[in-house]
Amino acid sequence: MAFAHYLLAVPVEPSPNFPKPPTSNPPLSISSHCLNLSATLRPKTHKLSLFARLRRIGHKAKAKPQEPEVSVASDAFTEFKHLLLPITDRSPYLSEGTRQAIATTSALAKKYGADITVVVIDEQQKESLPEHETQLSSIRWHLSEGGLKDYNLLERLGEGSKPTAIIGDVADDLNLDLVVISMEAIHTKHIDANLLAEFIPCPVMLLPL
Repeated sequence: MAFAHYLLAVPVEPSPNFPKPPTSNPPLSISSHCLNLSATLRPKTHKLSLFARLRRIGHKAKAKPQEPEVSVASDAFTEFKHLLLPITDRSPYLSEGTRQAIATTSALAKKYGADITVVVIDEQQKESLPEHETQLSSIRWHLSEGGLKDYNLLERLGEGSKPTAIIGDVADDLNLDLVVISMEAIHTKHIDANLLAEFIPCPVMLLPL
């Protein structure tokens, strides 16, 4: 419709190069503006193509600032300053999964120069755990075997809270970077895997057996 309005709005003179139309129809004049219409439209098509290319370039330029964000996110998994090792195992000499978690945490601490906090969790009170001191001695021995002498050792016993919730509280209070847990603790139902994302505010490393 815009093209038709343009033709009617411009006064033109009849062109001698074209034969007269039949007398049954009203005379129709074609101006030089109409003959040059394709040339007039061609630059517009070129401009649209150029705009499309510029828009694609703009999208690429906008994507570049996202690269530092990805780098910052990846740094959270490669730079650890404080690690948490929860132990829910009641064995006085520690299970295979617990020993594996201690060895892995020790290796990470030495590699990144990180601090370690060990938290021993049990639903029962200390008085009802006759081999508790033997367990603590086993934990200290395995940590020393991993080359660690300086670490924090916490005991959260008989509090009536779920172990996963206690781990989340400690990780939040100490602003920890990583929690190392053996899958054994999940298989034995000491830690609820469904609650890890809800209670623990930092990355969690699950070690397969």
